[in-house]
Amino acid sequence: MNIFLYIIIFIIGISFGSFYSLAIYRIPKKVNIVTKHSFCPNCGHKLGFLELIPIFSYIFLKGKCKHCKQKIKPRYFILELLSGLVFVIIAFCLKIDIYNLNLDTIIRFIFIILYLSFIFLIAGIDKDYRKIEKNVLCYGIVISCFYVIYICIIAQTNIYKYVMYLVTLIILLILDNIKQLKEAKDSYVLDILMLIVVMLINTDIIVTAATILIVAFAIAIARGILYLRNALNKFKKENKKVMQTYKLGYLLCIANILLFIEQLYLMYD
Repeated sequence: MNIFLYIIIFIIGISFGSFYSLAIYRIPKKVNIVTKHSFCPNCGHKLGFLELIPIFSYIFLKGKCKHCKQKIKPRYFILELLSGLVFVIIAFCLKIDIYNLNLDTIIRFIFIILYLSFIFLIAGIDKDYRKIEKNVLCYGIVISCFYVIYICIIAQTNIYKYVMYLVTLIILLILDNIKQLKEAKDSYVLDILMLIVVMLINTDIIVTAATILIVAFAIAIARGILYLRNALNKFKKENKKVMQTYKLGYLLCIANILLFIEQLYLMYD
């Protein structure tokens, strides 16, 4: 019976992945993600039921729009598949068993899925636009607040460090609002700091610290390679300046997902 449970979880996962694809495309463009029907971004064709089935619609349509034959980006298929696999891996790490389900495990699974939805959306939007979308960030802060309430009241965990995290978030939000009033634009640095605090609340200090260290190490290696490449090419006639803008939100989210899954596996092993 467990195999059927995990198939259901996979189907839920790929459905969430389909929503992530839609949200990552629409949120930065300020398009409604709830009421507006799914459509082809190239020709505007409204997608039918069969065209909305995650993973399988991409396969059956051979990666093309049924109406205009425009190629569909493989990223949609990949994101849906990854989402389904991550849902199954999380369920496996939590040792979810149809014969031994309990309320605590179900609630924990729900909070993890809500957090991962936040991470997927932040990563996808930052990868495309190098921007931490405020609406998604606010969603992450809200679920973090509910998670703090749960672990402090229901799970009876020590509340002090979580109060400190929430106070830090409030301070960062105030600073961000001040900057917006003065300069009429978002601060990528402040948004990244708020993202890190949300990670602290949901994955704890060890995973978050490791996330930051891995990303810092990866950036250091990338900068070293870039420096060596420029040094080797210094005698060339071309005098082009190479500007490297790192998408920190995307990198932090990818590292955090991998480390968080590892933590869950070790915790429940």
